[in-house]
Amino acid sequence: MALSVSVTTSTDTATINLAGELDASSAPAFHDTIEKAAAAGVTHVVIRAHELTYMASAGLRSLVFARQKMGDDVLITVAGASAPVARTIRQAGFDRSVTLTDE
Repeated sequence: MALSVSVTTSTDTATINLAGELDASSAPAFHDTIEKAAAAGVTHVVIRAHELTYMASAGLRSLVFARQKMGDDVLITVAGASAPVARTIRQAGFDRSVTLTDE
């Protein structure tokens, strides 16, 4: 399933909605969205992953890109990830640089 990416930005928060699969072919679309959020100067990025069905290693690299692009002062939250996606993030140790929530 192709990745669907959308972003909304408020004063200090960018909310990125992901649906489908985050893999090598879809990572560039996610990266473009991260670039837009970084340009907006937000202090919090919420990645709504309720409909994200799969995250490959390229998806994990995308989280690294997001952390590098946003800097350590920006909170990155992955919200509502399915158990397999959350497990992938935890197993790679990325739950130390992003916050996982069930919301």
